[in-house]
Amino acid sequence: MPEGPSVRKFQLLTSPFVGQVVTKVGGNSRKINVNALNALRLQDSQVHGKNLYLAFVATEGPLGPTADEKVLQREAASGACSLAQGGQEQLSAPYPQDEELQELQHSRSEASDAAEGPSNWLRFHFGLFGSVRANEFSRANKANKRGDWKDPAPRLVLHFESEGFLVFYNCRMCWCSSPRADPASDILSTEFHRGRALDALRAPHPICYTLLDQRYFSGLGNIIKNEILYLAKIHPLTEGSLLALSDLEHLLDCAIQFSSDWLHSKLRGQRLHPQIYQKDQCPLGHPVMKGTLGPSGGFKRLTWWCPQCQPVMLSRDGDPSPVTQ
Repeated sequence: MPEGPSVRKFQLLTSPFVGQVVTKVGGNSRKINVNALNALRLQDSQVHGKNLYLAFVATEGPLGPTADEKVLQREAASGACSLAQGGQEQLSAPYPQDEELQELQHSRSEASDAAEGPSNWLRFHFGLFGSVRANEFSRANKANKRGDWKDPAPRLVLHFESEGFLVFYNCRMCWCSSPRADPASDILSTEFHRGRALDALRAPHPICYTLLDQRYFSGLGNIIKNEILYLAKIHPLTEGSLLALSDLEHLLDCAIQFSSDWLHSKLRGQRLHPQIYQKDQCPLGHPVMKGTLGPSGGFKRLTWWCPQCQPVMLSRDGDPSPVTQ
């Protein structure tokens, strides 16, 4: 799924449309009634971690809710309530929860808010190859398995009074009353809380699990995880409690710098050139190992590391950290 730098770019694409009225809608979303957005004004655009939030309000009218506003509120309540069904998982766990489970809990929490009152924020969470395009549609760059050249089908299309439009692909949408945003956990926010992040990294868990915990590293995904562990020369299964504070500080610096550099590259239209992610050799020519790593009974992610550049650190009892395939 798109990581923090990609979603920041999506937000910048939506910003020029803030203040404009939606004149026509389209898309194949089944989670929301896209027609509820027609004739509404895009009031605000925000990003937090891997989530994009767009605020919509009814255009000026008489005192009290207009017909459009009533439709929007009914849609928010009914559409979001369906996400709230199924119960709540516990937030506390021996290991940081995988990002997919955290996002599900996040959606349900926002759904409860939407059911309780007026909701004018539309939350977007993007899947694999999810994207936002401004004033253009995505075109097929290769044929599918049947040999057909089919363009991707957008989830949502918003046309505005300026005659420009936004297109959203492969994303989940949910109405909410406000963004549940904690800038202190967003690695690309100026309010990112280093102290809280360092405390999380000190936990006696494999460092590659902690880095994907969106409670402390919102926006950090599997690509960033692999790259910064290589840059910091840390084995992914090293327990954070075994690392010196200086090593954790350096890892945190790598996370912030890499994420920022990746965002700037995206804004210049440049592609990412990873050093370790999906590579057979590291930049020094050493063979790279690949494993599916994650807590027992939890979500596991493909991880790449160089055994020579990122040596195994012995635990306090002298045993190396186990590598689960």
